[in-house]
Amino acid sequence: MADELIFYTNPMSRGQIARWMLEEVGAPYEPRILDYGTTMKDPAYLAVNPMGKVPAIVHNGKVVTECAAICAYLADAFPERNLAPDPAGRADYYRWLFFTAGPVEQAITARHFGVEPDVDQQRMAGFGSLGAALDTLESAVAGKAFVAGDRFSAADVYVGSQIDWGLQFGTIASRPAFEAYAAGLRERPAYKRAKEIDSGLIAEMQAAQ
Repeated sequence: MADELIFYTNPMSRGQIARWMLEEVGAPYEPRILDYGTTMKDPAYLAVNPMGKVPAIVHNGKVVTECAAICAYLADAFPERNLAPDPAGRADYYRWLFFTAGPVEQAITARHFGVEPDVDQQRMAGFGSLGAALDTLESAVAGKAFVAGDRFSAADVYVGSQIDWGLQFGTIASRPAFEAYAAGLRERPAYKRAKEIDSGLIAEMQAAQ
């Protein structure tokens, strides 16, 4: 089928990031809800993503995994939605999209697992320390409605999701710049639609337990 767009996810996962991006794009998509440990590890899905993790999308037969990549891909695949800056304005777009996907998420994961790099280890670790990563992230959003330029982009979906999620679950300490940036993004209609869909799916799953 022309323009087929399949979305593999679980509502209790990073799939919420991709869901928000899909709602921003506004193109029809077919959601396929997978379960941890069962359908997510089934050979049929492993053929899509050998990591056995979600989210993943298949667009016109092409697979894209990893949330930052999905956000960037969809912005390019649907240029009429203006979710990426013009090529000449993409420095901040790429910088903060991939900084958040790399050092910030690595630093948060390390802290969650109780890993605190010493001074020598910080020189080797791409994220340095959680404090350094969050200070840098704060500099990217302080006083701004959007992380890259003067309009919303796919980078805001990813960066905003990480900050929103981190504030909600306490993996990112509350700072005025983070709170203000996230508050503005939560007002977007696509954000609200995505949250409503995933919250409904979570409620259904919990009711079925």
